[in-house]
Amino acid sequence: MAFIRKNSGWIIILLLGLIMASGIVYDRLDLTSDKRYTLSATTQTVLDRVDEPMEVDIYLEGDFPANFKQLQSETLSLLDEMKRLNSNISYNLIDPQKEGISQDTLSAMGIQKSMLNVNKEGVSTQISIYPYATIKYKGYGRTVPLIIEQSGISGEEQIARSVENLEYAFIEAIDKISKKRLKSVGILVNQKELNRLEMYSFASRIIQSYNFGPVFPKDSQTLKIEDLPSMKRYDALVIAKPRKAFTEEEKITIDQYIMSGGKTLWAIDQVNAEMDTLLKSSKILAYPYDLNLTDLLFSYGVRINSGMIKDLQSPTYINLQVGTVQGNAQNARVPWVYFPLSFSLNNSPITKNLNPVRFEFPSPIDTLDTPGVKKTILYQSSPYTSIQGVPSYVSLEEAKVSAMDSMNVGSYNKGPQIMAVLMEGKFSSSYADRIESSKIKDFIKVSPKNKMIVVSDGDIARNQVIKGQPLPLGLDYSTGITYGNEEFLINALDYLLDDSGLMALRNRTLQMRLLDKQSIVMERSYWQWLNLLLPVGFILILGIVCIWIRKKKFN
Repeated sequence: MAFIRKNSGWIIILLLGLIMASGIVYDRLDLTSDKRYTLSATTQTVLDRVDEPMEVDIYLEGDFPANFKQLQSETLSLLDEMKRLNSNISYNLIDPQKEGISQDTLSAMGIQKSMLNVNKEGVSTQISIYPYATIKYKGYGRTVPLIIEQSGISGEEQIARSVENLEYAFIEAIDKISKKRLKSVGILVNQKELNRLEMYSFASRIIQSYNFGPVFPKDSQTLKIEDLPSMKRYDALVIAKPRKAFTEEEKITIDQYIMSGGKTLWAIDQVNAEMDTLLKSSKILAYPYDLNLTDLLFSYGVRINSGMIKDLQSPTYINLQVGTVQGNAQNARVPWVYFPLSFSLNNSPITKNLNPVRFEFPSPIDTLDTPGVKKTILYQSSPYTSIQGVPSYVSLEEAKVSAMDSMNVGSYNKGPQIMAVLMEGKFSSSYADRIESSKIKDFIKVSPKNKMIVVSDGDIARNQVIKGQPLPLGLDYSTGITYGNEEFLINALDYLLDDSGLMALRNRTLQMRLLDKQSIVMERSYWQWLNLLLPVGFILILGIVCIWIRKKKFN
C-alpha cells in the first residue's frame, strides 16, 4: 500500500498511457471454437479492392422476435468487422415502415415484404419484415437477401443457416459490384436449344452478375474451328437442351474451347419426352436422342445413358384431372415418378441450403474412372428408383392412381441414380489420337485445371411460359410450388467461374446454440425464481460477511 501511495502519480500516468494506446492499437481476439467472428482470407482480399466509399443499408430493423434480432445482431457484427478492415465501408440500419419507404420503391430494389406471425402472451399478430440489405458503390447497387429461402426446415434452422450464409452473401455481392471486369457467359444457340422465352428467367439472373450473350457461328449454320477465337471471349459456355445432333467439327470446336480452359455447363436430354405434348395427348412415345455427344463426354469422365429415371420415394406432384362429378372436372395432385425431386447432399457449396430441385424425365449418369479428374455428385435420385428403357410409352394413366398401388414396388430396386455431377481437373481431348486433330493448328491435347458440370435433364433450365409470359425458373404454375432449379444453376455458374475460392464460404458451418424450448416451458418457474432470489441472496451473504469482518476487526 505504501508503494502505491508513493508511486500513485506514475501509476495514473501508466494507466492513462495504456488507455490512449488502446485507442491507437486495436485488435480483437476470436475465442469461439468455430471462429465465427473471423473473416476468411478470401473475404479480406475482396475488401481490399474497395477503394471508394461503399454504403450498406440494412432493412432488418423494427420490433420483431428474438431470432430475427439475433440475425440483425450477427449482420451488424459482420459489417463492423468489415468496416474495421476497410474504413471505406459504412452501414445504416433502416426501418422501412418508420422511414415511410413505399413498397414500390422497395420492390424496385428487389426487396420483398415478408409477413411474420408473432404469438405474444396468447395474442397472435402479423408484422411486416424486410430481411434485406443493399450495397451502393460507385453508382451501382446490389441487393443482398439476409434470409435463406429453404422449405422443410424450422424457423430456428432457417435463421441458423442464414447466419452461416451471411459472410458469403455480402462478400459475393461486394465482389461482383467492385470488380473492374465482369466475367462472360455464353449460351450455345445453334443446336435447337431452349428458346429466348424458355430461358428468360435464367438469362435474367445471369445478366445480374455476368456479361451474357449468345454464341453464333460465323456462317450462321455450323460451329467451326474458326469460331473458337470468338468463343474464347466467354469464360463459361451454357449448353441447354440441344435437340440437333452435333457434327464432328462442332464437337472438336467445343472440345478445344474446353482444352483452352473454358468452363462448361451441360444440361442434356438423352431422351425425347415432352410433358407439354403428354398433357395434350395423354400418351407419348419416348425415344432416345442421337446428339452424337457420347464419345465427347466419355473422354471427360461421364456417360449419359438412354433411359428415364423413375423415383418412387421422391416424385414431384402434378395437377391432373382424375374424374368428373356431375359434369364438373375433378382435379387432384398426384405423384409423377418421371419427375424426381432431388435434395441437396450438402457435399458441395453449389447445392448447400437449396430448395429441392425438380428434374423432368432425367437419364442416369455413369461416372468413369478418369485419371486426374475429381467427380462430385450434386444430385441423385432416391434408393427406390427404376430405369425405364426407351423407346417406350409414357401415359398419364400411370399417375391417376397411387403409384404404390398401380406399380410393382419391387421393380424400384436400381438404387440412387446420378442426375447431376461436377467434374474438376485436367481433361483429355476426345480427339487427341484422332486424325481430325492434325488439321488444327496448335491443337491442345490436355486442358489446364478446369471444371464442368453435367446435368442429364435439359428442362432443368427451362422456365414455364403461360400466355406468352415467362414465369420464374423453378416455379410450377399448376401447384404454385417453387423449386431450387434457378439457384442451383446460378450457383453452378458461380462455382465454375470462381477463381478465388469465394464459393467455399457457402460451406461454412457455425454452431448455433439454440435454447431447448421444451425445457424453457417446463422449467420456467425454476429459472424465474432462481434469477430473482440468487442476486438478493448473494448480496445478503456479502453484507453479513462484511458486518462480521467489521465486528471482528473493531471489537
